[in-house]
Amino acid sequence: MTTTPTAPRSFRERLDGFFEISKRGSTVGGEVRGGLVTFVAMAYIVILNPIILSGSADVTGGELGFAQVAAVTALTAGVMTILFGLVARLPFAFAAGLGINSFLAVSVVGQVTWAEAMGLVVINGLIIVLLAATGLRAMIFNAVPIQLKIAITVGIGLFIAFIGFVDAGFVRSTGAGSPPVGLGIEGSVATVPTAVFVISLLLTGVLVARKIKGALLIGIVASTIIAIIAEAVFKVGASNGGENPGGWNLSVPT
Repeated sequence: MTTTPTAPRSFRERLDGFFEISKRGSTVGGEVRGGLVTFVAMAYIVILNPIILSGSADVTGGELGFAQVAAVTALTAGVMTILFGLVARLPFAFAAGLGINSFLAVSVVGQVTWAEAMGLVVINGLIIVLLAATGLRAMIFNAVPIQLKIAITVGIGLFIAFIGFVDAGFVRSTGAGSPPVGLGIEGSVATVPTAVFVISLLLTGVLVARKIKGALLIGIVASTIIAIIAEAVFKVGASNGGENPGGWNLSVPT
């Protein structure tokens, strides 16, 4: 009896087999698009995390360097995402989250040094690993009412959205006054960055509502192009910490 030799599998087939992409009802192209959307949707943390952590001094006056925190944020996110993909073979991305970093920068470092604060973060991580390994984490998670879980998710989402509103110039800090924030610049939102924000939000919302594949990715790319064109035409420039109120807050799209 003769056996027909099987043709060697292509790289695409080996990739599909290793990650069980077809078995899970997906495609290689779909996973690539999903990966791009995930990356551009969460890449903001590489800038926002160092902004939060490097903006506060500890009890000794010590501060963290923006560039160093950004590098560590990107490195840990990349390494953890790659390891999870190769070991667990699941399409999940990991990065620093919002919430604990703000609490650390605003509350904790006012009483300890940055080294001590980071030591507390390590201890917190070890406790979480211990809880997960023993099954206590799942028990605690299941004991939390569903309403509280939803509230936490909504709260974090509103926090991220509020940061976006501020960076877009839609709302501004009023200093020590009451209320602490106000609409736009002295009540006006007639600035180029705010207009780009509104157009981009509407465009992305329409694409998502119409269930266009890659809607978020298309919206982000289109928004970036619109911002670059707007800067080239109007020469808005950077806000420079409020010196140019109508300018771009995080980075100038050139």
